[in-house]
Amino acid sequence: MKTIYGITLLFSLFLISCNSEPSLQKYFVENSENRNFVVLDVSPSILNVDKTKLSIEQSDALKSFDKMNVLAFKLNETNKTEFETECAKVDLILKDKKYQQLMKFSSGKEGASVSFVGPDEHIEEFIFYANKKDNGFAVVRILGKDMNPTNIMTMMSVLQQSNIDLEQLKPLQQLMK
Repeated sequence: MKTIYGITLLFSLFLISCNSEPSLQKYFVENSENRNFVVLDVSPSILNVDKTKLSIEQSDALKSFDKMNVLAFKLNETNKTEFETECAKVDLILKDKKYQQLMKFSSGKEGASVSFVGPDEHIEEFIFYANKKDNGFAVVRILGKDMNPTNIMTMMSVLQQSNIDLEQLKPLQQLMK
């Protein structure tokens, strides 16, 4: 009898622990094999920067950056309905309260937003989402440890000093064609 209660308890805990809420991570995984998407994982090595020439702030910002995931939907004549559906899915995910919006831009045919996950001084993820009704959309997740908005601004100065390894970005060329 105790065995039945034990199995029931374990099964109940398993069901409770399964989180069915949508998230960007799940969205990336679900669409990684979809032919309408281009998926790219970028490591900090793409920056190809001389770390000895960085300021302390720049070095700290670089250390807080783990990786970047890019998911881009390439719009064409045959997938307009799927484009609208996928845009709606991303919009719904980003409305979740865990994604705190920093900025949003919108015009008739295009829009963009910047959001983050985590407390202000210990941000785990920055999200850049942009869509253009003529081309498609892209979601960029910048993942790291203890990032903050200042880190992102500082990373811009690191980008200016970097010699970006364009080889890692080759899959995005397909999107631009």
